[in-house]
Amino acid sequence: MIKPPNMKHVGNTPFDARLDAIGLEAVGRAHWNLPPAKLILQTLLRGEGVLSSSGALAIATGTFTGRSPKDRFLVRNEHTSSRVDWGDINQPLSTAHFQTLLADVQSHLAGKSVFVKDAAVGHDETSRIAVRVVTEKAWSSLFVDNMFVRLSEGERWVFEPQWHVLCVPSFKADPAKHGCRQSNVSAIDFESRTILVVGSGYTGEIKKGMFSVMNFLLPEQHSTLPMHCSANMGKDDDVAVFFGLSGTGKTTLSSDANRRLIGDDEHGWNASGVFNMEGGCYAKTIDLSEEKEPEIWQAIRFGAMLENIGFQPDEVTPDYGDDSITPNTRVSYPLHHIPGAVKTGMGGHPSDIFFLTCDAFGVLPPLSKLTKDQAMYHFLSGYTAKVAGTEAGVVEPQTTFSACFGAPFLPLHATEYAQMLGDRVTQHGVRMWLVNTGWTGGGYGVGHRMKLPHTRAMIHAAINGGLDRVEMRVDPVFGLQVPASCEGVPDGVWDVRSTWSNPEAYDLAALDLAQRFESNFKKFADSATDDMKRGALRVSEVTGVLKD
Repeated sequence: MIKPPNMKHVGNTPFDARLDAIGLEAVGRAHWNLPPAKLILQTLLRGEGVLSSSGALAIATGTFTGRSPKDRFLVRNEHTSSRVDWGDINQPLSTAHFQTLLADVQSHLAGKSVFVKDAAVGHDETSRIAVRVVTEKAWSSLFVDNMFVRLSEGERWVFEPQWHVLCVPSFKADPAKHGCRQSNVSAIDFESRTILVVGSGYTGEIKKGMFSVMNFLLPEQHSTLPMHCSANMGKDDDVAVFFGLSGTGKTTLSSDANRRLIGDDEHGWNASGVFNMEGGCYAKTIDLSEEKEPEIWQAIRFGAMLENIGFQPDEVTPDYGDDSITPNTRVSYPLHHIPGAVKTGMGGHPSDIFFLTCDAFGVLPPLSKLTKDQAMYHFLSGYTAKVAGTEAGVVEPQTTFSACFGAPFLPLHATEYAQMLGDRVTQHGVRMWLVNTGWTGGGYGVGHRMKLPHTRAMIHAAINGGLDRVEMRVDPVFGLQVPASCEGVPDGVWDVRSTWSNPEAYDLAALDLAQRFESNFKKFADSATDDMKRGALRVSEVTGVLKD
């Protein structure tokens, strides 16, 4: 097969090497599907990055070092009007405003160089989406190469994009003209199947844009539950799933030397089992150490990309304790940087599901077993704390309830996803667990974070069936089944109240959190099923327990 002559396009050019489908035929030069080494070289030649001592490229994303959820929009049209759960999270943008924004971005890129990466989202071939990502930064294209499913050369030559993503940090939106809040915008249009990320260089906006697309399409078109979770597999092919918001431990706890990683953040669960939507991992690096997280440490090598980190005095050795730019320092790396990772990105049905919550109150047990009703309730509640730096403006943990442990990315009503989860838990007999990776011995500023080795030991015992054989007690406040003991974990951590120096302060904090649970669940009163309601916390019962 002979490539069509076109001097404007350089690199590994597909047969259908055109950008007119997205209105970018006037770009000056399009670098097609450059491999990681060339994208790194382009970044270095432009003075936009540093090759660190580990071999990983280090870049800075600019003003935005986290997602900006208040600037995320979905275009309201016939595809979305009646299906999307509109509100503060899913903000509407008119078709006219989106088209105006797109036209202005197209004009902005005229005569400029861009980097084009053809990839896919989803390892399951029945539901995967072919996506063409056009970026103005070489390092943004490297991020896509790391994080999306990479295609073979043959696949690229016959590639036909189903979706387009344009990432243009240098373009500043005009609120009056484009119907947005400020100069940065992340907008998704299901009519034109286009995502615009403008005014922000934070790479996480790219992957979360496509994750939102999958969360909208998978349930209805493929009867698949999209999940904001990590997943790994044991030697007997048993699958464990870890739900949680960014910073709660999804990447850390799923990267386990004793188990094979399927993926660290975005998955689907269909009739065949669990599959990874991505081709890489996006891990937080703040306070990273080789001792505590050896798999992630060793994955930071040539091909990986560090974001917004600080350096030691030699200016090439990463200083992972440096949060001077942001606490949300990150690294993206391809899945094959993790030894033994599941190459197919596919696994069977999970035997265990863990909800990871970073409890800033410090009152939840370190691990507890959930009934199906409790699991649906806690899935809908999605309690955690936003960890510093994950979103713009968050500098210390903030208590939040994020439905399905991923509300910022869910276009549909949360109860739809919760019902799908409950159906699958029942069908496959999945054991359900709630894990506190946050504080104990007191809340944020008083207590201390749960020790990672202890959390790992609890999870291993749960997966291996060790906790099925130990005595369980019912937590008097939250009604959860809590193990009386676990190998590798001090006995003193299980009775949370006793870990506080002031038990009365624990009582007040526990009651406060229970009231927050109850208040949050009121928004689901009209749509929650009886199963979901049966698993709910009731403040009147909690108050009675504390009085006793």
